[in-house]
Amino acid sequence: MGRIIKTGSAGKDRIWLEKGIVIAIRELAKQTGMDATTYDLVAYIALALKAIGDTLDESVAAWEKRGYWIKADRYRMEWNWAPRMGEELHRAIQEEDWANVANITAQISQKLSKVTVSERNRMGAPWVGSWKRLIRPNHCH
Repeated sequence: MGRIIKTGSAGKDRIWLEKGIVIAIRELAKQTGMDATTYDLVAYIALALKAIGDTLDESVAAWEKRGYWIKADRYRMEWNWAPRMGEELHRAIQEEDWANVANITAQISQKLSKVTVSERNRMGAPWVGSWKRLIRPNHCH
């Protein structure tokens, strides 16, 4: 068997997740009521924020290897909001505290205000099935 080559990077993954979150927030704003899509959208945002948190160590590993500790720490501090807000959103979803979900989503939107995604993007709907992955993480692929 040949070597497995990873073509993506933590940075590319994070950018893709950021764009997915922005699109999900746009779609959430269009929702007129609570349905399965609404649950999928908020679950996707929570899961994507946690995934962004998972990319941080990989992103700064090269800097730390070269002794750029300050740069690595700044980067971590710049992004430490993502996994924290992902956990807060997850908790609010579980408690069905929709006012808090709206508040957290607004904060996330502000944090990602510089992320640009065209209306004609090719991401599709990455949130489909996210609700099941959030409530039963070990049962879904």
